[in-house]
Amino acid sequence: MKPSTAWLVIATFFVAIDSSFQVARGDEPLSIWPDLAPGETKKSRGKAQPNRVNETPPITRVVEITEPTMTIHLAPRPNGAAVVILPGGGFGKVVPDMEGSEAAPFLNKIGISVFVLSYRTKSKSDVNGWLKPLQDAQRAISLVRSRAKEWKLDPAKIGLFGFSAGGQVAVRLLCDNGRKAYPRLDKVDDIEHRPNFALLIYPWNLYDAKADGLVDGLVIPKNCPPTFLVHTDDDASTSLGTVCIYMALKKQRVPAELHVYGNGGHGYGLRPRTGSQISTWPQHATNWLLSQKFGD
Repeated sequence: MKPSTAWLVIATFFVAIDSSFQVARGDEPLSIWPDLAPGETKKSRGKAQPNRVNETPPITRVVEITEPTMTIHLAPRPNGAAVVILPGGGFGKVVPDMEGSEAAPFLNKIGISVFVLSYRTKSKSDVNGWLKPLQDAQRAISLVRSRAKEWKLDPAKIGLFGFSAGGQVAVRLLCDNGRKAYPRLDKVDDIEHRPNFALLIYPWNLYDAKADGLVDGLVIPKNCPPTFLVHTDDDASTSLGTVCIYMALKKQRVPAELHVYGNGGHGYGLRPRTGSQISTWPQHATNWLLSQKFGD
C-alpha cells in the first residue's frame, strides 16, 4: 500500500470514530439505577484523567465512578438487535470511547443499536474489582430489555460485548447461572439479564496457570449464547483464557467463532496496530453477526 493510500485509510477510520463521538456527545448518559447503586453512598459519574501524549485520537479514561451510566447509539435503520458494551480499564478506570463508542459505527451500519456502559470502578475497600461491574452489567441488560419497545428493539436479540476487563465481566455474567449479584430493587430486576449473544474482545486475566483453566472456578454453562472471541498471541494477559472459553463452548456445542491473531498486543479496540492485521476483526465480527442473524 502506498503511503498516501495508507494515510487515506487511517483518516477515513478516524472520521468514522469521530462520528461515533458525535452520537455520544449528543445524548445525555442514562443512569441505570433508580437511586444509589448497590452499596454506594454517593453519586459520581467519575472524572476523566488527563490525556496521554501521542495518543491520536485521544483515549478517554474515567476513574472514580460510583454512578454507572449508559450512552445510547441507536441504529438509523434498526433491525431489533442491540448490544450492551462493557469497556476495559482494569476495573480502576473505564475507557468509554476506544473500547466503547468507537464500535458503534460498524454495529449501527448493520442495524444493531449500541449501549455503552460506564460501570463503577474499584474502590480501596472492594475485594473483587469485577463485582460492581457485574452488578451494573446485569442491571443494564435488564434495563435495555425493559425499554425495548421505546428503542425499537427485540428483547430476544440483546447481546453483550466486552473488551478487556469488560470482557472478564462479560464472562462472569455468562457463568452466573441466571442469578443477579444484588438484591431486587424494582420491576426492572424481574426482567431477564442473560444475553442472546456475546462478543468477547481480548477478555482480560481469565487464565489460571496453576489450575490450567479459567480463574475462580468459572464454568461455561450449557445455555451459554453464541459467542464471538478475539485475542492476540502476544497479549501479556494471555489468549489461553479465551481459548479455554472457546474449548468449553465447543464441548457444550454452543455456536462460537475464535480468532487469535499473531500480534497486536492488548488494548487496541478497533484501532490499527503497525505490522498487525488486528484491525480486521470488526469485519469478521460483522460476518459472524450476519450469519447468526443478529444483523441486517
